[in-house]
Amino acid sequence: MKLTTITQVSVDGVMQGNGPSEVDRKQGFERDGWAMAAFDSEATAFVNQFCERAGGFLFGRRTYEIFARYWGALAPGSGPIADAFNTKPKYVASNTLTEATWSDTTVLSGDLAEAVGELKAGPEGELQVHGSGVLVRWLLENDLVDEIVLLVVPVVVGQGTRLFPDSGPDLALDLVESRSFPTGMTLQVYRPAGRPQYATA
Repeated sequence: MKLTTITQVSVDGVMQGNGPSEVDRKQGFERDGWAMAAFDSEATAFVNQFCERAGGFLFGRRTYEIFARYWGALAPGSGPIADAFNTKPKYVASNTLTEATWSDTTVLSGDLAEAVGELKAGPEGELQVHGSGVLVRWLLENDLVDEIVLLVVPVVVGQGTRLFPDSGPDLALDLVESRSFPTGMTLQVYRPAGRPQYATA
């Protein structure tokens, strides 16, 4: 399977609180919900189609619990995203989660690199990672990501957790696709391409 990540980020790279978040607000982050106004009909159609093409979903624990509470509570026929999340296999990377209540969920614990490698070696299809910033950074560090999808929202949030840390591994990227939506949000699709080439003196 091809492993694809999809992340909503601000122009300054923030991914925290893209939607309204009581958890973030309790922790003092009050700039949540910054991505919602950017989702016009075209952007929504893209995300619907993106979720429908998934063969399965891989989550970090925090994103899994948020999605399970929201998407998992919706009835069949609620929409393409809900139907995809509720009918396709789900995997959650966690060494602390003891019980997964969302249907068709497998908890991956222990050697995560081996477990993800086995999933990637499975049938043709796409294993999608939505949100899950900590997991995405770990997957990139371990060369397990085949494609990176960024939905860049035209806003500078100015604070919050960013997709990429201040200090981390470097990575060259090949641009596969780029387009904009009417509200100004842009889609950028990249494939990892090894180490960057740096200019010499």
